[in-house]
Amino acid sequence: MTEQSLQSIPLRKRIWGWWFFDWASQPYHTLLVTFVFGPFFAASATQYFIGTGLEGEAAKAAAQSSWSLCLTITGLIIGLSAPFLGALADIAGRKLPWIIGFSIAYVLGAAGLWFMDPAGSNLWWMLISFGVGFVGAEFALIFVNAQLPSLGSKDEVGALSGSGFAFGYLGGVVSLFIMLLLFVEQDSGKTLIGLDPLLGLDASAREGTRAVGPFVAIWFVVFMIPYFAWVRDTRTPRRGTASLGRAVSMVVASVRGLKHRKSLTSYLVSSMLYRDALNGLYGFGGVYAGLVLDWSITQIGIFGIIAAISAALFSWAGGLADARFGPKPVIVLAILVLSLVCLIVVNMTRTEVFGVALAEGSGLPDQIFFACGVLIGGFGGILQATSRTLMVRHTTPETATEAFGLYGLSGRATAFVAPALIGLMTTLTGSARLGITPVIALFALGLLLLLWVDGEGDQS
Repeated sequence: MTEQSLQSIPLRKRIWGWWFFDWASQPYHTLLVTFVFGPFFAASATQYFIGTGLEGEAAKAAAQSSWSLCLTITGLIIGLSAPFLGALADIAGRKLPWIIGFSIAYVLGAAGLWFMDPAGSNLWWMLISFGVGFVGAEFALIFVNAQLPSLGSKDEVGALSGSGFAFGYLGGVVSLFIMLLLFVEQDSGKTLIGLDPLLGLDASAREGTRAVGPFVAIWFVVFMIPYFAWVRDTRTPRRGTASLGRAVSMVVASVRGLKHRKSLTSYLVSSMLYRDALNGLYGFGGVYAGLVLDWSITQIGIFGIIAAISAALFSWAGGLADARFGPKPVIVLAILVLSLVCLIVVNMTRTEVFGVALAEGSGLPDQIFFACGVLIGGFGGILQATSRTLMVRHTTPETATEAFGLYGLSGRATAFVAPALIGLMTTLTGSARLGITPVIALFALGLLLLLWVDGEGDQS
């Protein structure tokens, strides 16, 4: 699109179109990764492993390890590919064709989850389907993030990013409400409001819960319409022939150049660690609630609604704080709060909190975990939004896609670390609760490295 035709679309409409990507894509993380499909997979996989001869806790640990393996492999694929695909896009000066391609992968992968067998007989195929959709979602996000510098100045993008995440989390809340009220079966076979699953779905075959995959796919297709209608490439000059060899050369040169950019290097490594920790919390929060606290998917869904509402409110407030104080101090606060939450979670079971025994049937663990959900959702949203704006301060519009590819690399090249460490710790301890422990160390290391990051960036 020419610059003249781009200007024919009002900036405010382009911003709203960009925000609609967050609204359209957030249900993949809210419904599939954390609050509906993740716990459903964990329960199905547990039953499968019990059928192979494993006993209770061992079967739960095997289920969590399987989920961990999936997140590890997808993290490796995303991390190792992101900067090279970003460089290819920068060479060609276009992002939308890539976004369209990965959106297709998103839709196909999500829709395929309908075929999940509640008994777990095809759990490996379902992990592949989930992985395809997850890779599509993450790659599309990288290219969409690279459009942020074209929507406002350095001082404006903080509020834009925070508002985008808030709008996205609101979409997650609405989609989760719909699933819980109209589709997801409780043990009674009815939904949360006492209805049979919508569309005549068979509750005994868990079709209401399995419908989460097609639902997420349809949601994305419908709500990406404003994005594709209002957002266009701000084309940069073509930088030669777009070939894999040239992309590799550009990425290698960029990586070598990091030794001259202390702030960016420190930030990429820092965000690599703390975003890995956050993804670990997101990826295993619902699984933890199901395996450790014995919550039903409906309880986990209500927990998800509370977490998503807090994420929307906190992300919006975090965007204002970002605009007022800059992204770095907001990031530091978010990491401190999330570290405290992790410490609480790993020291809590169904029967005790920090070693203090509870009365039989006590609801205190549930109350504490609901409070933790508010903080995880709220400060997790803040951390993602402000991290995006701090990256903008370390890049230029001409190299934004490659830069956000490196940002994606830093967030995904070691994205296997948190799931792998959680899986390893779970296996060594035989406890899904203690398996979350490595997340605390990742947050601490990320916080330490922020000491060498310039909050104003190195492109001011």
